[in-house]
Amino acid sequence: MRITVFGATGNIGQVVVSEALKRGHHVVAVTRGAMKAAQLPCAAHTVVGDVNNIADVIRLSRGQDLVISATRPAAGQEQQLVTIADTLLNGLLETRTRLLLVGGAACLTVPNSGGRLVLDDESFVPKPWKAIAQACFEQYQHCVSHSNQNWTYMSPAALIGPGRRTGQFRVSNGELLIDKQGKSHISWQDFAVALLDEAQSPQFLAQKFTVGY
Repeated sequence: MRITVFGATGNIGQVVVSEALKRGHHVVAVTRGAMKAAQLPCAAHTVVGDVNNIADVIRLSRGQDLVISATRPAAGQEQQLVTIADTLLNGLLETRTRLLLVGGAACLTVPNSGGRLVLDDESFVPKPWKAIAQACFEQYQHCVSHSNQNWTYMSPAALIGPGRRTGQFRVSNGELLIDKQGKSHISWQDFAVALLDEAQSPQFLAQKFTVGY
């Protein structure tokens, strides 16, 4: 597959690029500054571009099979997530390229809660995380309402961070996954495995899904 990755130098973006290359895909890794290109594997084709710029989205998605976006705004700029989703959906509507958007867990429901959203549960979203969680929820809602429905929204577990690539995880299309110890977590590496599985064999077109241990 020919895959463009926006946010390629972020924590998730880097492992996604590595996982895609490991599987033999041709990867265009997009970074906002040429100096960050050194963080990426030399096998990736690194280009400078801005996911906020629709001309860049169109230019870097034309002729590609898939665009993966794994961007995260700085604190205080959380609402950029919605505008980024809008720019991607509009740009990819022109090129007819599928979008796999890395979002947040806010739009998932809490198990055994009667349908309560993760967004509204302070045990998963404490107050310092509320702004980014709200923006992620609105980002997902924007995808649902957009005329371009050639997307998949991938939510991580409540906690995501460094770890091992085990290939052992569970998948859900709407409910937060919690392990026997009451934790909702996934490593960056296994998140990337699940993401590339979906890239290669789409199961959740115009839907959200999540992974966890």
